[in-house]
Amino acid sequence: MQIKKTGFTLIELLVVIAIIGILATLAVLSLTNARRQARDAKRVSDIRQIRTALDLYLNDKNKYPVQIENVILGSGNYDILCDTTAGFQSDEIGCGVTYLETVPANQGQGGANYVYSSSADGGTYFITFNLEGQIGSLTAGDHTANQSNIQ
Repeated sequence: MQIKKTGFTLIELLVVIAIIGILATLAVLSLTNARRQARDAKRVSDIRQIRTALDLYLNDKNKYPVQIENVILGSGNYDILCDTTAGFQSDEIGCGVTYLETVPANQGQGGANYVYSSSADGGTYFITFNLEGQIGSLTAGDHTANQSNIQ
């Protein structure tokens, strides 16, 4: 008389566990990459939004906001862009025309703050930012946007 065994062998269980582990690792890596790309796309979108507001400011004032020292956008005294002398301020009191009600700040991990500076006459400006990976023609690393690039 033969006894029929039911169930799985140890080797079968180990193979199934290994396959599940490999699939889970691939899923986590894929999700991490998608999140990084989303953060970078948001950064590029933020810079474009800031540039549009600065172009509106230029249209009315015939110059860009004069900030010779580097200022961190979206924080402290630099979270609104309006028609004051400095351009950026922390509230809307005495603001007049508001070009950008909430200046975006880099909220994602792995990236540096958005930093604004301009020439002394307000003829040019520079916004530095950082990308974690490649987005379009922009590679990973530090970038400087001004009135003529980052379309």
